[in-house]
Amino acid sequence: MQGKTTRDRHEALMTRMARTLGADLDDAELRGDLPPELREEMLLACTGCADPTGCAHWLDRHKEADAAPGYCRNGDLLRGLAAE
Repeated sequence: MQGKTTRDRHEALMTRMARTLGADLDDAELRGDLPPELREEMLLACTGCADPTGCAHWLDRHKEADAAPGYCRNGDLLRGLAAE
């Protein structure tokens, strides 16, 4: 089981990545485009990232982007949510 600190850190990174790509996870969930179960799966995928520090640095350098870095486990899903 993930610790609260790890979970919170990755939830913040995932939310920042979504915003950087133009997606709002809360809005997507309210619209029904992002089922809560899928959001939880995305968070678990994010906690498995090998480079969360690199992700944070990438986010610090990119206020907007068309795509997530190649190592992002949720990049395609987030880009899809941004397009909706």
